[in-house]
Amino acid sequence: MTATSFDHAADLLRTADPDRYLSTLVLPAKARPYIAALYAFNADVAGIRDRVSGPAPGEVRLQWWSDALAGEGHGEVRQNPVADALLQTIEKFNLPTGTFLRLIGARRFDLYDDPMPDVRTFEGYAGETASTLLQLSAMVLNEGNSVETGDAAGHLGVAQALIGHMRALGYVSAQGRIMLPWSLLQANGVQETELFRGQNSEGLHAALSQLGEIASEHLVKARDAIALLPASLRPAFAIVTLLEKQLAQVIENTNAFAVASDSAAWQKIAKLTYWSLRNRS
Repeated sequence: MTATSFDHAADLLRTADPDRYLSTLVLPAKARPYIAALYAFNADVAGIRDRVSGPAPGEVRLQWWSDALAGEGHGEVRQNPVADALLQTIEKFNLPTGTFLRLIGARRFDLYDDPMPDVRTFEGYAGETASTLLQLSAMVLNEGNSVETGDAAGHLGVAQALIGHMRALGYVSAQGRIMLPWSLLQANGVQETELFRGQNSEGLHAALSQLGEIASEHLVKARDAIALLPASLRPAFAIVTLLEKQLAQVIENTNAFAVASDSAAWQKIAKLTYWSLRNRS
């Protein structure tokens, strides 16, 4: 293991995706750098839109990752520490490259301004992104062997993605994007112009309440599924303990476009640690 590459990946993750970074702190030490590398890759890909001037250069960056994973990249691929750490992780645990390529394919949606059509499409998007990361993390904990996580990865990934996008509504709307299911927003009378101008409305809060119910249902199913997993795999799903409070905070937020309150890092670490101790057996 190249320590500097994995250290760089962990540093990137700490900055770009703090909650996922904190969730790695309760993983078994031998698995922690590898799962952090998976999450750092996702953070890099998810942040491409914010680092490029438009869809075309974003596509180029996504293609770079696709080529790197397919073994078609040039010699400089390993000079990228996140790519180096990711490729080492894939090789060590024999992780399926196709899964990563599907994640990249799903992230292409992020580059464009097309609205997320409906709940089913959002769930598919979350399944190829957030749920995929959970499944891969469980494989790492299982020494690279295939695992059947039941509904744990699927439901938790959807809940995590939905809560995350509800919390990010103001930021995403300011970019002229709609990442929450547009058909549900429309059904509650929400207008595009209201979103892009950051205007609160009864319809918007009604829609967010309905989305909150969907997220809550997925969380309940995820918790039930996690409880059925072998204890050795449960640490991959520890972030579930942070999501219920975040969901409550975003629903209680009177200004849907303002950043909802959140717990301090030390409080999250305490919750993650307590959850991990309770789920050891």
